[in-house]
Amino acid sequence: MKDETSQEQRHRVAIAILHQDGKFLLQLRDDIPGIFYPGHWALFGGHIEPGESPDEAMQRELREEIGYAPATLNQFALYEDTQVVRYVYHGELDVDVSQLVLHEGWDMALATSEEIGQGDRYSQQAKQRRPLGKPHQRILLDFMARSG
Repeated sequence: MKDETSQEQRHRVAIAILHQDGKFLLQLRDDIPGIFYPGHWALFGGHIEPGESPDEAMQRELREEIGYAPATLNQFALYEDTQVVRYVYHGELDVDVSQLVLHEGWDMALATSEEIGQGDRYSQQAKQRRPLGKPHQRILLDFMARSG
């Protein structure tokens, strides 16, 4: 008997690769046990609500988390594993990071391709290096490879 988890039983999330001048906006997730990737750098986004499309969820999540969403977000890829279905979007961050207001998470920053490759980044708020969530690192590495 196959052990299959249907898409309906997995968490469905929409996440965004927001890039500016060759760097990528990351959120340092709260260091709270029980959440996915506590204390890790991750892409902004979140759960898709019942009846909501991934596109709608992406816009809502960005506005909730940083008070901003780019005028244009394009679908990048779909990543699925046994627990999560990730709808990944990408768009240009066309405002300065200082204009964003962090409503969720511990810190935010633009990460370089080198930091993404090494899998960690220093946080001004935490005053220490923190790891990237492995799925988020993989997505960003894929994006960098495909976009040249």
